[in-house]
Amino acid sequence: MFALAFFGYCVIAVLYLNFSRSVSTSEWWTASREPAGFAPDPRTTPEAVVQVYAARTVGWRGYIGVHTWIAVKRAEARQFTVYEVIGYRIRSGNVVAASNRHPDGYWFGAKPELLSDVRGEGVDQLITDIQAGVRSYPYADRYRVWPGPNSNTFVAWVLRHAPKLRADLPATAIGKDYLGNRVLMRTPSGTGLQLNVLGLIGVLLGWREGFEVNVLGLTFGIDPRRLSLKLPLIGRIGLIGKHLPSRLQPDASAPPKTL
Repeated sequence: MFALAFFGYCVIAVLYLNFSRSVSTSEWWTASREPAGFAPDPRTTPEAVVQVYAARTVGWRGYIGVHTWIAVKRAEARQFTVYEVIGYRIRSGNVVAASNRHPDGYWFGAKPELLSDVRGEGVDQLITDIQAGVRSYPYADRYRVWPGPNSNTFVAWVLRHAPKLRADLPATAIGKDYLGNRVLMRTPSGTGLQLNVLGLIGVLLGWREGFEVNVLGLTFGIDPRRLSLKLPLIGRIGLIGKHLPSRLQPDASAPPKTL
């Protein structure tokens, strides 16, 4: 009965995603990579900026999950640097990519969602923490779509080194809960704890994330703070709200706490 109900939910979710045009149907080599308009122009924005994005992945996988990345710009810098993991780079022995592409560019036709936008004083130190997380990523020579490590595993890892971002990765970010050989870590937002076994089963509780249950890489959850549900395939349903530029708290320069 449960399997039948879940199958019905999946059918409804796919129809919903098609109707909302959340998933790109273009061939990847012709799909748009143009900016979506969420990132400031670095030439006219002297302050430091950090943004976190998510967008549906390419092809049929876009119905299931998203690709996430982090874009940073130091004070007075004339361009952004985008950090992300790209699966096909495994042939080079390092899946971590750093580029100057549009920070808010469409991901091969899929419009990105802005998850976090932090600017101003203290953000340069935050960028230093982010870059330390990028350098220490332990799975740079590995990539696995499910259950991880993948692009979402990477962003979750980096966010734990910069908890002041307070970013909440979406339920569709499959791989965000992959903790490798560890079973207990802080949540990516730094506001709670999560218990997980190889990205396959676990629970998460945090002020930013709310309460989540992970089953075979699929996330079911509730976020009381934003009065919303977190569901596989669809993502968040409820009071989503817009991510407006925010400022760090006065203690932003303090080193992040780790377990």
